[in-house]
Amino acid sequence: MTAFATYPSLKDRPVVISGGASGIGEAMVRAFAGQGARVGFVDIATEAGEALAAELAEAGHTVHFTGCDVTDIPAYQAAIAGFAQRHGDALVLINNAAHDQRHQWNEVTPEDWDQRMAVNLKHAFFAIQAVAPGMAKAGGGSIINYGSISWMLMTPSLPIYETAKAAIHGLTRSMARELGQSGTRVNSLVPGAVMTKRQLELWISAADLADIKQQQAIPQALTPEDCARMALFLAADDSAMVTGQHFLIDAGWANA
Repeated sequence: MTAFATYPSLKDRPVVISGGASGIGEAMVRAFAGQGARVGFVDIATEAGEALAAELAEAGHTVHFTGCDVTDIPAYQAAIAGFAQRHGDALVLINNAAHDQRHQWNEVTPEDWDQRMAVNLKHAFFAIQAVAPGMAKAGGGSIINYGSISWMLMTPSLPIYETAKAAIHGLTRSMARELGQSGTRVNSLVPGAVMTKRQLELWISAADLADIKQQQAIPQALTPEDCARMALFLAADDSAMVTGQHFLIDAGWANA
């Protein structure tokens, strides 16, 4: 039986997670709650978010959900402030929310561009802006941005998404420098083909999965929990001197 780590430093630590109602986000909400952290998460999927929060609260965990569209920056920053009132200032921020809807480059309008950048990149910066003062006051924190290997693989039909996810690398490096003097660390997780319900329903067929496994060095399906376990490490004090880095969780597929 596989045994995974427990991180004492995460107990009672205030954590904010975007896009936490399903997929990788849900796995992270569950993982941090399981470590005893105080978790606040947002999502546009209100029903799923409320159900997850209720389930975990009933199990004795400190978890609160706020229905929120992260592209509405004032609303999102207000939700973060609300979590701070409940749990204390966030000492961990996970910028997970994104949307990988396929699109054709020659059909993109300026409005499409702005909307897709808003959901895949813009909110991450403004969430950092919201939590950084509290982290500085506490002597430091951990910010984890979610990237994607899609741009490394030149995956078709995702030009705006891939542009935004490539920019996550720049955001991570620049903010690691900006916030490092306060003790705040900024890193990014870069998932490969994670087998979420959405991916399996919309994009990945049985034949696709077989091909992905062949491309990976480790021929096993990636799960949301694989990503969550790396997030736990980067949030915990165990990674105290790790910042400005990008961690691929792709079973050895992409060439970074």
